[in-house]
Amino acid sequence: MEPSSLQQRVSALLEEALRARPDLFLIDLKVGSDQSIRITLDGDSGISLQDCMEVSRAVEHQLDRDAFDFSLEVSSAGASAPLEMPRQYKKHVGRKLAVRRSGEDLEGTLQAADEHGITLGWKAREPKPVGKGKHTVRKEEVIPYSDIEQAKVVLTF
Repeated sequence: MEPSSLQQRVSALLEEALRARPDLFLIDLKVGSDQSIRITLDGDSGISLQDCMEVSRAVEHQLDRDAFDFSLEVSSAGASAPLEMPRQYKKHVGRKLAVRRSGEDLEGTLQAADEHGITLGWKAREPKPVGKGKHTVRKEEVIPYSDIEQAKVVLTF
């Protein structure tokens, strides 16, 4: 069978599995010419190994091994993976993000996220308006998703 028909079948099965789990969502689906299937998922409250196993079973048990000689991998986006979808940003409100926008790197706390973009806040040292020296000021910027080249959660240990 053609990889495109396998892709269509997997897409339909995945859609059905995710309808049963509205807290989970698809980040990426790749079907290779060798019939390897790679599904990357995320969840509104994170995603567990059990969640990946449930989706894997829901897809695998509905595919005919006689029609498709496939391999299947279902995984989470990973803590260090760039954020791809607006839905991912919402669960990270309050965490520190590294954002690249128009070649400029910003780092700050994700204060809000909606369907249009994010609000990033940080502290900066700037010259005092009067007199010598610097003082710390709070900065905040609204960044539309269309301006974000890449955004990652900054992991702190």
